[in-house]
Amino acid sequence: MQGNMRSTRKKRAQAPEYVSPTQLKLEGFESPFDQKLNPTNRWVVLAHLMPWDEICNMYFKFVPKGQTGRPPLNPRIVIGSLIIKHMCNLDDRETVDQISENIYMQYFLGYPSFTNESPFDASLFVEFRKRLGMDNLNAINEKIVAIKTQLESSHKSENPTRDSENENEQSNNQHGNINDADHNGRVIYDATACPQDIAYPTDLNLLSDAREKLEELIDHIYAKDLHEVKPRTYREIARKRYLQTAQKKNKSRKVIRKANRCQLNYVRRDIAIVNELLDAYQVNNLKFPLNPSQQKYLFVVQTLYDQQKQMYDTNTHSIDHRIVSIHQPHVRPIVRGKAQAKVEFGSKIHVSIINGISFLDELSWDAFNEGSHMMDYIEKYRKRFSCYPSEVLADQIYCTRVNRAALKELGIKLLAKPLGRPSAMTIHVSPGERNPIEGKFGQAKNGYGLNRIKARLKGTSESWIATIVLVLNLVKLAGVALLCTILNLFRSFSARLLKSFFQSLWNIFKQISLTNQTDDFHLIFSRP
Repeated sequence: MQGNMRSTRKKRAQAPEYVSPTQLKLEGFESPFDQKLNPTNRWVVLAHLMPWDEICNMYFKFVPKGQTGRPPLNPRIVIGSLIIKHMCNLDDRETVDQISENIYMQYFLGYPSFTNESPFDASLFVEFRKRLGMDNLNAINEKIVAIKTQLESSHKSENPTRDSENENEQSNNQHGNINDADHNGRVIYDATACPQDIAYPTDLNLLSDAREKLEELIDHIYAKDLHEVKPRTYREIARKRYLQTAQKKNKSRKVIRKANRCQLNYVRRDIAIVNELLDAYQVNNLKFPLNPSQQKYLFVVQTLYDQQKQMYDTNTHSIDHRIVSIHQPHVRPIVRGKAQAKVEFGSKIHVSIINGISFLDELSWDAFNEGSHMMDYIEKYRKRFSCYPSEVLADQIYCTRVNRAALKELGIKLLAKPLGRPSAMTIHVSPGERNPIEGKFGQAKNGYGLNRIKARLKGTSESWIATIVLVLNLVKLAGVALLCTILNLFRSFSARLLKSFFQSLWNIFKQISLTNQTDDFHLIFSRP
C-alpha cells in the first residue's frame, strides 16, 4: 500500500534558475542552443528582445523569494509560458506539452539545454494569472513599447533618407506644428467586448441551475442527529417540469412565463429550507457548515432569485447588475448592437493604438459609454508620453459636441466626420484609416483567444485579457526587429548588386560604341 502511494506521487521537474541574458559568456563555451538554433526563429528573436531583467525584477516585487522551503519557479518560465499559451492559442495542458516537446520554446524560457520533462503542472496557470494581475502585465507592456520605440529610432538614425525627410516636412506644413513639445503622434480609439466562456443565459436555465445548487447545499447542511426529518425538495418533479419546457423547439411567451413562475416557487422553497437548516446550527452553537465557496453560491442564488422575481412581477427583461451565471457572477451583459450578436456576455475593454502598439486603457465588467470617457483616455496619453496627441482618430460615438470643444481647446485635431451638411465638407476622412484597430481586434479574437475567455475568476480573466494585449505587442515587436534585420541585409546586398549591374551595363555600351565607331555612348557614360 505504501509502495503504491509512493509510485503515484507527482514528480516536479527541475526548473532552471534565472540567469540574466546580459551575463558575459566565454567564447567557445556557448550552450548548444546558441550554436545550433536558427537565429531568425520567432522564439529566438523574442528571447533576445524581451527585457527579462526588468520583467523579473517586477515579478519579484509582488512574489518575493522565501527564506525557507522550495525556491519559486523561474519568473522567465512563468511569464514566458503565458506568452506561449496565448501566442499559439493553446489550452493550459497543451501549452505544457508543447513546451516539453519544442526546443525553441525552451530556449525562449531560458533553458540551458533541451529536456523532455514538463516545466510545471498545468493547474499552476491559475496561480500565475492571480500573481501577475492586470496592472503588472500592463507595466510589462510599457517596457515592450519602450523597446519598440528604441528599435525604430535606432533604425531611422542609421538610415536617414531624403524621402522620409521630405515627407516629414510636408506633413508638418500640412498639419501645422503638430510635432512640438506639447503635441505629438496620432492615436486611434475604440472599444470591444470580450465574451466569457459561459452558456447562453436564459431565465429558465438560470433558475434551474440555482435550484440544483440549492439542492446540493441542502444535502450538505442536513445532519440526521441535528435535524429530525429531512425536508422534501421535490427535485425530481421540478426537473421534469423544467425539461418539459426546455426541450420544446418553439416556446411561446406564455409557456416560458409559466415555467419561470414554477421554477421561482421551487427556488423560493429551497432558500427557506436552507435558512431553516442553518438556524439549527446557530441555536446549538455549532460550527457554520458552509465553506467560503458555498457561502458565495448561496449569496449569488439569493440575489439571482430577487432579480428574477422583480423582473417577473414587473414583466420586464432587464435589471441593473443582472446576474447571467451563478458560477461567474461578475459577468454582465454588454449590448453591442451587432448583427451576429446583439448582446455579448463578458467584460468591455477600451484600447488605443499608437504607432502599431496596443494599450489597454480600461477594462470594466459593466457596460460603459466610451465617448463619455474620452478625455480620461487623452489624459492617460499625456501621462504615458508627457504630451498630448496631435491627432485623434475615433468613431462617431466619441464625436460629441462636448468632446469636440474640449479637444479644440487643447489644440488636438479630431479626424472624424465634421458637423453640418455633407456638401460643406472639404476634407473627407477615409473609413479605412480606422482599420488598424479593427485589425487588432480581429487578430486578438481569431488568433489569440480574446473571443472566448476561458478563465472563471474575475482576476484571472483580467490577466487573460492583459496577456493577449501583451502578445499583440510582442508580435509587432518581433516583426519590427525582423524587418530591420532584413532591410539591413537587403541594403548591403542591393549595393553590391547595383554596382555589378552598372559595371556590366557600362561594358555592353562600351562594346557597342567600339563596333559602331562612334563616341556618343562613350561621351555620355564617361562623365563623372
